[in-house]
Amino acid sequence: MVNVGILGATGMVGQRFIQLLEDHPKFEITALTASQRSAGKKYQDAVTWHMDTPIPEVVQDAVVVDTDPSQVKDVEIVFSALPAENAAIVEPKFAEAGMKVASNASAMRMEPDVPLVIPEVNPEHLDLIETQQKNRGWDGFIVTNPNCSTIALVLTLKPIYDQYDINRVYVSTMQAVSGAGYNGVPSMAMLDNLVPFIGGEEEKMEEETLYLLGDFDGENVEPATFGVSTSCHRVPVVDGHTEAVFMEMDEEFDLEDIKKSLQNFQALPQKLNLFSAPEHPVIVREEDNRPQPRMDRMMGKGMAVTVGRLRQDATFPQSLKYVLLGHNTVRGAAGASILNAELIAEIM
Repeated sequence: MVNVGILGATGMVGQRFIQLLEDHPKFEITALTASQRSAGKKYQDAVTWHMDTPIPEVVQDAVVVDTDPSQVKDVEIVFSALPAENAAIVEPKFAEAGMKVASNASAMRMEPDVPLVIPEVNPEHLDLIETQQKNRGWDGFIVTNPNCSTIALVLTLKPIYDQYDINRVYVSTMQAVSGAGYNGVPSMAMLDNLVPFIGGEEEKMEEETLYLLGDFDGENVEPATFGVSTSCHRVPVVDGHTEAVFMEMDEEFDLEDIKKSLQNFQALPQKLNLFSAPEHPVIVREEDNRPQPRMDRMMGKGMAVTVGRLRQDATFPQSLKYVLLGHNTVRGAAGASILNAELIAEIM
């Protein structure tokens, strides 16, 4: 077993990490960190638990420690659920102390020597770890996963991008309130309402998408060159981000070929049979009224993305339209970091 810690263990994403790691066959939680006001308390006394399953017994009586490398002993991997402003300061300290940091935070995502990875899409970017350690003099390292909406989008773009030249992608998101954290959106702002703006989200999606699908020469990533334009919105759904995608190809395409590419898409995590990897990363539904968050967000234990309403645009025959759904706190957050760590443990 590999000893792991969770940084920011009392927050929503930290709780999701604990939930997903409860019965993990290779990772054992041996350290939980939080703010100084929680340090020294038993986890069950420090946390306000929001998950839909009980607090795992293995962590109930675990003593929370301050988020400092000196307080985290005999741990090989730490999962970071820290806010971005804290992560920017704290994560490098853990890497410098020799730990492997699998981060869900945005702080280090676009650093040129920090891998930004979706294991089914760009596992080769993990080679940046050697450059990172050389540049920074660290014994450990940081690996990040992308924004929650980006992950769901790029998992559907990858099998298409491998076959066709894409000119432009337009995306309109309908994002769940859990993406903002438990206290992120006041109920009076969300009930009977839709919020048409999420700060920083559109920029993240546009930049990260091209970076993830970029060419890696062993030292640097050259981002993909097609256009990406996004509009991001918050809707009164608890979990599950829905995205309407409009894609303009460089050539006409066969819709059935697109469906087969998505349905048959498998990559390195599936070949390695990693514990958190869904058998099918993308699931295609034929019904006109799917995907829907309540029905489809837990497909593949929350690690698969569901695609529906695949159709060729009648007016623009080189354009493809579809709707996707991904679980934002499983595949889009904690589960993504865990899958990154599983891949690292397997190949490094």
